[in-house]
Amino acid sequence: MKPEYLHEIIYHLKSNILISDDVEITMETNPGTVDKEKLSQFNEAGINRISIGIQSFNEDDLKFLTRIHDKKTAIMTVYNSAEAGFENISIDLIFNLPNQTKTKWIENLKIACELPIQHISAYSLILERGTILNKMVLDGKVVMRDEDYDADLYESTIDFLMSKNFYQYEVSNFTKPRFECVHNNAYWHYRDYLGLGTSAHSFINGKRWWNFSSLKKYISEIESKHNAVMNYEVLSKDQMHDEYVMLALRSSGLNLADYIKLFGDTWIKKNNDYFELLKNKNLISISNDKISLTSKGYAVCDEILKNIL
Repeated sequence: MKPEYLHEIIYHLKSNILISDDVEITMETNPGTVDKEKLSQFNEAGINRISIGIQSFNEDDLKFLTRIHDKKTAIMTVYNSAEAGFENISIDLIFNLPNQTKTKWIENLKIACELPIQHISAYSLILERGTILNKMVLDGKVVMRDEDYDADLYESTIDFLMSKNFYQYEVSNFTKPRFECVHNNAYWHYRDYLGLGTSAHSFINGKRWWNFSSLKKYISEIESKHNAVMNYEVLSKDQMHDEYVMLALRSSGLNLADYIKLFGDTWIKKNNDYFELLKNKNLISISNDKISLTSKGYAVCDEILKNIL
């Protein structure tokens, strides 16, 4: 996508919508697809945060993931971004890849922490039905590590990044102070958001809707109806409750005062004994009127949520 095109979109939005002067505008990119000149043009177009899909600095991992870049290109893309004027740089990394030892993974994190970045998203490899990787696993061509190994890598990630002045503000996200991702925080704090373009999802006032994924269909719907909404749902009170709790616990914690204003205290009282059990096991902390997951609790977040929702 050309920088001029993104500049046109940003200009059009700012001309029609009241947008804060210090708005965070993020662009995602992959190493091997941008050079320093193009990055500078993106920055000049108004983009002030960049998220780079590195995934790994290990050559074997990158080949397995069929990425077009190598370690050198990944590192160069980060430095080029910084030299192009980006002061807010995030990278994505994946752990628990087949044949990825703990030593290899920690080496990834070491390299990352030596770069001029402020934010790291670290995700465990997930098998998606219908993908080539899933078929390879089913056929026995690739062997995945068990959940205990995955949990060990995850806890090691938390410990290592915290020792390098990154703090965890969501299950998979780590940041230097003051560089939390604004739009991600909006989702996790259950705020409204508007999505534009094919397949985009929106959520406003308890209503969620999503657009057609086909570009041809999207354009024809816009031209005929002035929107391209494929379908929508209005969330029930129970659905909103469960989403609110899930998102809060996955991130900075459940503020009890805010929660009670919205939903009352029945659910809190019902789960009080379980919360005490989790606290005694050092899986959650309860302080300053907030329930938050500990580092150990983040590792079993899904199990905790399943038990309380």
